[in-house]
Amino acid sequence: MTNPITDFATRIKAKIFLDPRLIVEKDGRYYLLTKKLQGVARKDFFYAGKYLGKAKKAKFFPSFNLLTLLAETKANKIIIDEKAAWLFICGRDVFSNRITAVHGSKRKGDHTLILNRFGECLGFGRIIGDLDAKNGEAVVKNISDVGDFLRREG
Repeated sequence: MTNPITDFATRIKAKIFLDPRLIVEKDGRYYLLTKKLQGVARKDFFYAGKYLGKAKKAKFFPSFNLLTLLAETKANKIIIDEKAAWLFICGRDVFSNRITAVHGSKRKGDHTLILNRFGECLGFGRIIGDLDAKNGEAVVKNISDVGDFLRREG
């Protein structure tokens, strides 16, 4: 069986090592626990350590804890301007003329992290167009962003 966290990291070309002995899977949800926390956490815990994401029907949904960890590594990343950052967290796609920097792959179909000008990870998406075009067309399809939780709760 493959590790869904490692598989996801590979999709965005991230180089990250998480000690598999510290990762606990519970009901399809993955948590990163310290050794000390593992020693005191009960088997029926509701939440412990850092939540990394969940696997559901062979699909992995990363948490923003995991996306933040991945953003600190070498990975596919796109830096966007302030207006694009606001639009992205409102669920919009990224437009070519709002990209200020690209690190890693520019290939259509690849996944990439989306960061604001401060290096904060806002979410991730799939490259759907030419990132260098600067023609104002959508080039990254929003898959998940930090505003999703607020939109679901509203």
